[in-house]
Amino acid sequence: MSKSLIPEDWAIVLMGFIIIGLSLAGVILAAPEYNWTTSADLTTKVLAADNLLKIVWQFAFVYVVAVLGAVLTGKPVANTLKAFPFIYLLTVLALIIAGNSAVKNYNLEAVIFSLIIGLLIGNLFKLPQWFKDALTSEFFVKIGLILLGTTIIFADILKAGSLGLIQALAVVVSVWYFSYWVCKRLKIDEELSMMLSSAVSICGVSAAIATSGAIKGDSKKLSLVISLVLITAVPMMVFMPYIAKALNLSQEVTGAWLGGSIDTTGAVVASGTLVGETALKISTIVKFSQNVLLGIAAFAISVYWTYTKHPASKDKENKPTLAVIWERFPKFVIGFIAASVLFSFFLSADAIAPVKAPLKNLQGLWFALAFTSIGLETNFRDLVNKESRKPIYAFLVAQGFNVVVTLAIAYVLFK
Repeated sequence: MSKSLIPEDWAIVLMGFIIIGLSLAGVILAAPEYNWTTSADLTTKVLAADNLLKIVWQFAFVYVVAVLGAVLTGKPVANTLKAFPFIYLLTVLALIIAGNSAVKNYNLEAVIFSLIIGLLIGNLFKLPQWFKDALTSEFFVKIGLILLGTTIIFADILKAGSLGLIQALAVVVSVWYFSYWVCKRLKIDEELSMMLSSAVSICGVSAAIATSGAIKGDSKKLSLVISLVLITAVPMMVFMPYIAKALNLSQEVTGAWLGGSIDTTGAVVASGTLVGETALKISTIVKFSQNVLLGIAAFAISVYWTYTKHPASKDKENKPTLAVIWERFPKFVIGFIAASVLFSFFLSADAIAPVKAPLKNLQGLWFALAFTSIGLETNFRDLVNKESRKPIYAFLVAQGFNVVVTLAIAYVLFK
């Protein structure tokens, strides 16, 4: 392995802003079509020549970014050149599966299929070591998170009203601490406790990813948390609107309840749509308000983790200095916040409009690539062994608390 030209997190920030800068300069890739219902749709839409060309162009773009990232971070470039096309093909397969209308009715996101496909390939076949060395899931995830920052527009949420932010803050703080307390009672290790608590309380998949990056978490533990988030979101999305109707809740209260307790944005939108336009609007505002807190939470968690987990932290005279905290601080968080600030306060609506959807599409692609990689490098037995039982219990208990306390706060604020 050659020496890295710049530290990995700074390389990720650089690559993220190169993507953003190219988009703002007019280099916009057309998003491929993955939605289909019948086999005829699959052939004439998804596998049509013009759509396959879009997929190829998108591949070329992310391929260059991945290879350049390997060069900057000192990873084996030859391994990336050989492995990335295979990772991309598996990810495209996951996107095609997720694009089926029957699958979309359950609001199952592409990342869960990326993870499943990766797990199946990685556990059914013996992958060569050079291939495993090229699985840079953390690099893909962090680029996705920086692009996610472009969708967190503070002005939009402030315009929508302060109640969503008040509820988001109350829910995040109370649910995070309750979840963390449950994990500690069940003697779950602190790394997994942090990821699980952030996922339940803030915004599901993105929060788990950001927390894992901030504490340099184990990808196997991250896979478990992501799987729990995505699996539990489905029944919540389906049944909560009916429970709200049975309780005779207003659309405002229902929307705030859905947005504050369901962990994935897609499931929130689907669930709010089942209730009505007002519920959809309120649920989206509340969910976006929680997303705004992601950068702040990641910053706080990373500082806490650096300070308390430093080898010399028990020695009062050798507590980490600000220089040590800065050295260990995950710089991708700065990229995330900088992207959000740029799109919130420095770019006009006219400048944002043409790049908003393409950047969101690329964000989803990087996340899907990351979870394909995580699946490929994860032993399936690690996800279903006895050690997983306690995290599952903790997640379900914390989610139950989340549903109840969010309903109470929503009722007080939006009645």
